[in-house]
Amino acid sequence: MEAVRQSAAKARPTPRPRSQNPLRKLWKFRALIILALPGLVLLLINNYLPMFGVFLAFKDFNYAKGIIGSKWNGFDNFHFLFATSDMWHVIAHTIVYNLAFLIINTVLSVLLALLLNEVKNRFLSKFYQSTMLLPHFISMVVVAYLVYGFLNPELGFINKSILEPAGKEGISWYMSPQYWPYILTLVNIWKSVGFGSVIYLATIVGIDREYYEAAMLDGASKWKQMTKITLPFLTPVIIILTLLAIGRIFSADFGLFYQVTMNAGMLKSTTDVIDTYVYNALLVTGDTNLASAAGLMQAVVGFILIVSVNMIVKRVSSDKALF
Repeated sequence: MEAVRQSAAKARPTPRPRSQNPLRKLWKFRALIILALPGLVLLLINNYLPMFGVFLAFKDFNYAKGIIGSKWNGFDNFHFLFATSDMWHVIAHTIVYNLAFLIINTVLSVLLALLLNEVKNRFLSKFYQSTMLLPHFISMVVVAYLVYGFLNPELGFINKSILEPAGKEGISWYMSPQYWPYILTLVNIWKSVGFGSVIYLATIVGIDREYYEAAMLDGASKWKQMTKITLPFLTPVIIILTLLAIGRIFSADFGLFYQVTMNAGMLKSTTDVIDTYVYNALLVTGDTNLASAAGLMQAVVGFILIVSVNMIVKRVSSDKALF
């Protein structure tokens, strides 16, 4: 009889857990929601509300009629954007500069993080990190005047303290476009590498020390430890940061290309990028449709690039893909 009772109890279906009311779930995590609320509001205002302006890319905007009242003009704004040969040069500048920044900054940031990890003195380690992180927070307007202090044709440090004592003629830097790809790259490295190295260093510090202790017991050299332990752990972070950078490959650092060059007309043949081209066009024509078309193009191309590269990464190693 007891066996029958037990078998009946086993055969009885287990009651399914009651689904929790969504409002009750929200109330349960109310403290976290309140904490996240200011950030969500800021994200909505900064990132989502401006998306309403996407319609401007397909409209002949009239200030009197507003966005909704203005008539549609299809892809005419995009035709105008690519009507001149200058636009193709500008796109090429944007992509080449961003690729150079991406490759150089990633390599230098990883190397710097590896070096910082070898600094065992805690005070010196913090001092180096703070010193290298500082340029990231300096406004590009201040950076522009720092660069001007070095490159001023009459009183600048380079001309006055290096070239003249060496018996060489001073250079009119703001009238010599051939030097600016190197100058802009150096400024970008100075401003970005410290920040990137801190991110990679945080990942290195988080690696379990037992891996290194086991490697040392096996007689592995520093080079082996770096290539077989540190770099494999860094790879997912490198891929994520690279994917995010590729998504912005059509968007240039406006401050770097506009402020640091002082918007000098003589330099445009090597320093004009999409953002400065559109801004200067706006100053001349006041055409908001052009800016909207350029902004939409940058966003769509960036999205396509992120998805494409992520698919390639996923095919190679699904664990390292962003999504």
